[in-house]
Amino acid sequence: MKKIYEDENVLAIAKPAGINSDNFEKRAHRLDKDTSGILLIAKNDKTLEFLQEQFKNRKVVKKYIALIVGHLKNKEGIVETLLGRSPQDRRKQKVYLDHGPKAEGKRKAITKYRVLQKFKKYTLIEVEPKTGRKHQIRAHFSYLSHPIAGDKMYGLKNQPIPQGLKRQFLHASYLKIKLPDKELKEFNSILPEELEEILNNLS
Repeated sequence: MKKIYEDENVLAIAKPAGINSDNFEKRAHRLDKDTSGILLIAKNDKTLEFLQEQFKNRKVVKKYIALIVGHLKNKEGIVETLLGRSPQDRRKQKVYLDHGPKAEGKRKAITKYRVLQKFKKYTLIEVEPKTGRKHQIRAHFSYLSHPIAGDKMYGLKNQPIPQGLKRQFLHASYLKIKLPDKELKEFNSILPEELEEILNNLS
């Protein structure tokens, strides 16, 4: 695991795919097991509280790099829906629209995106979730019928998978947050080699 930054209060690491972020006792946020990228860990309870408060109040800027199946109509856009647990599969999140009795108790989820590069069957995008709902990015792009490449849970039936891709192509690449010393700090994590290779093969 690569260390990105460390001081007396926080440790930022580049989490590889396949490792559960819940294994880290004082993590300030969560990354899905098969999502790689920046994970911020607090070294004490006071820092943990300070960081979590910012995630809760949407004060943190988070960006992800994702490869999705197919091509989006627009170069950039915002997806805004309600999200809640799927009654058919308790492990999944389901998109609900903003009306009707089923929408009660569901939480607003907002995801901003922009296209970085187009391939024959896929599109590379930068995603900025404005809310921090569970599986938000994966559920939103599945809802748009452009699921994350390699996503087994939210993928569509018979969707293509890039050769050699063993997990969902989703990487937490950027994080901007205020640290306990009140300094606004930016963290960056480049794409792991395995994902770079996928893109090289697609080119």
